Amino acid sequence: MKKRKAWSMAAIGLAGMLMLSACNSDEGGSAEAADDKAYKLKMSVTVNDSSTWYQAAEKLANDMKEETDGRIIIDLFPNEQLSSGDSGKGVELLAKGSTDMSFHSTIIYSILDPRLGVASAPFLFKNTDGVDKVFNGKGGEELSKILGEKGVHALGFGENGFRQITNSKHEIKSPDDLKGLKIRIPGITMYTDLYRELGADPTTMTFSEVFTSLQQGTISGQENPIDVIHSSKLNEVQDYITMWNYSYDPLVLGINKKLFDGMSEADQELFAKLGKEAAAYQVELARDKESKQIEELKAAGMQVYEPTEAELAVFTEKVQPIYEKYESIWGEGLLKAFQDQ
Repeated sequence: MKKRKAWSMAAIGLAGMLMLSACNSDEGGSAEAADDKAYKLKMSVTVNDSSTWYQAAEKLANDMKEETDGRIIIDLFPNEQLSSGDSGKGVELLAKGSTDMSFHSTIIYSILDPRLGVASAPFLFKNTDGVDKVFNGKGGEELSKILGEKGVHALGFGENGFRQITNSKHEIKSPDDLKGLKIRIPGITMYTDLYRELGADPTTMTFSEVFTSLQQGTISGQENPIDVIHSSKLNEVQDYITMWNYSYDPLVLGINKKLFDGMSEADQELFAKLGKEAAAYQVELARDKESKQIEELKAAGMQVYEPTEAELAVFTEKVQPIYEKYESIWGEGLLKAFQDQ
């Protein structure tokens, strides 16, 4: 009798464990997951913790913690800590799900899919009005679809800003002023082709080497958004900056798609809402900060040149071969979505 009773109790216990296991499996595997599931997520930020990127990520983490009473926690990792400083590896980790969330530039995402480089096509946008129209419309929708195909769900688009060029030789007013200048660029083929079309001598290197290389004269110049130029104190090794807005650099506030798809509908809606707010906050911070930084660069002695419309038209005409080469890569429909401003 005792053996039969013991066996019955064991069977009941085993059945209970199986039921609990099944419930836990269902909870994590579908959009019907329980609303009270807890998450502890890892979010990568490419730049340091004083950046607008990090400030927006911090807002998202704080808002999420408050909205869920601590049920959803987002831990932030600046300076590509999760990818050993390699931003290209960073987007790959996010797509695979090794990292849960991130702020990365579409320039880096173009490693996963070259179509994502369309947003940084040369002289595509004249100002932020055109940027906002495209990213809040068809252009943003199309980029989100491509990101989804690569395993990333876009919660919103931030802004690294328009990329400007600096050098230590002279003002750059025309393509002729770029001839022979050794300019450091990101390691993206489109930028290499672009600067060769303009007559420059493009070279790639990790950004950590740029200041010393400029200081030693190994390179003559570089290109980056104002925030990077300012925060890296490039005014100490560069005398001239041309505000030509030649290439726009958007950011993606992304979450691993498989993770997002497995959340409850309520949690998906919460991430969509707070993510959009955090991205908009980052854009606002970045634009407010940039105008002050330009004035500070001027005060520090940099000569800031703003090309005329006629001068910009010459640059635009000069880089048309880039469009001829890359339209088939980006896709005619996608490019049109970004040109319709």
